[in-house]
Amino acid sequence: MQVMAAYLDHAAGSPMRAAAAAALVEALGRAGNPSSVHRHGQAARAMLEDARERLAALLDCAPLDVVLTSGGTESVNLAITGAYRAGAAAGRRGVLAPGGEHAATVETIDALVSSEGAELVPLPVDGDGRLSPAVLTGALDEHGAPALVTALWANNEVGTVNDVPALAGAARAAAVPLHVDAVAAFGSVPVRFRASGAALLSVSAHKVGGPPGIGALVVDRSVRLEPVLHGGGQERGLRSGTQQAAAARAFAVAAEAATEDLEREADRLRRLRDRALAGVLAALPGAVVRGADPAVPGARLPGNLHLTVPGANGEDLLLLLDMAGVSVSTGSACLAGVARVSPVLLAMGLPAEEARGALRITFGHSSTEADVDALLAALPALAAVA
Repeated sequence: MQVMAAYLDHAAGSPMRAAAAAALVEALGRAGNPSSVHRHGQAARAMLEDARERLAALLDCAPLDVVLTSGGTESVNLAITGAYRAGAAAGRRGVLAPGGEHAATVETIDALVSSEGAELVPLPVDGDGRLSPAVLTGALDEHGAPALVTALWANNEVGTVNDVPALAGAARAAAVPLHVDAVAAFGSVPVRFRASGAALLSVSAHKVGGPPGIGALVVDRSVRLEPVLHGGGQERGLRSGTQQAAAARAFAVAAEAATEDLEREADRLRRLRDRALAGVLAALPGAVVRGADPAVPGARLPGNLHLTVPGANGEDLLLLLDMAGVSVSTGSACLAGVARVSPVLLAMGLPAEEARGALRITFGHSSTEADVDALLAALPALAAVA
């Protein structure tokens, strides 16, 4: 019997788009370091800056605001560490962060707490994983002037979308920079830097069908950051290192494709997700949707379906689906293989026993009805362990 193969783990990374792959291969054949002054170097520089301008247009910022990095994790590290060190120099040591953030944020803050005297102020989230602007305002009133606030635009596990402009308004009223991790959101929902009011914003190429190994941090020029990497002074002196012109070009191509007709693609993904949800609930009637209500427009990422199955172990469900040729996850790929319950679900108030039955099914640009067919065909095998 031939096993149907379906990739339903786009939250971990989407396959490269054909146009992005072609752009990358063509650009990799060119010689030249963007920092060199000869004609080959200047041609590479032109390609790099063209990509930066295209990304800036999509992100609603000035090209100079786009600092290219090796990916979302580095962007988050630079934003949090750079803003903290700048704030600490002025006596600001507080870092406000909600529960359930991505590991890149959590581990960066932990490192600053243990080695540089940072003071973490944890912010509670609601049962959907959302940070309330009122909660942030109250914390800012109570804790004075911290170095920064950081929060997700959309939760990478349960897909809940935060009200970023309202959060940014609260931070701005307290004269505190807000960093927003938009890695999961960019390419799925409208992400506009200027309109959001955020001071710093992280994105990554491989979530929109671009190449792994490149991302960007949008830095408002009113924000002071201390660099984390030192060397040749590239990227406004904030990120030294030879710039990846070819990867930047492919990133721009993928990002343009991902945002070209965002609402139509979001509608397509919602239809796939909702069909999958109906099938899962029919096969596993005890399953519970986690995160914002899928029926509320804009409340969650259109391609995200996250459930918990009572009495089941999410890893067992994942392996059964994998045997049937269907790739899903139990949560963030950055915690894959780690034997612990999702911190996101715990932050949302779920008991550990319920959180262990987590299953994340995520759709993207390559997803089709055939992928849903494969998932539905594999579901009866899950009922035996649920």
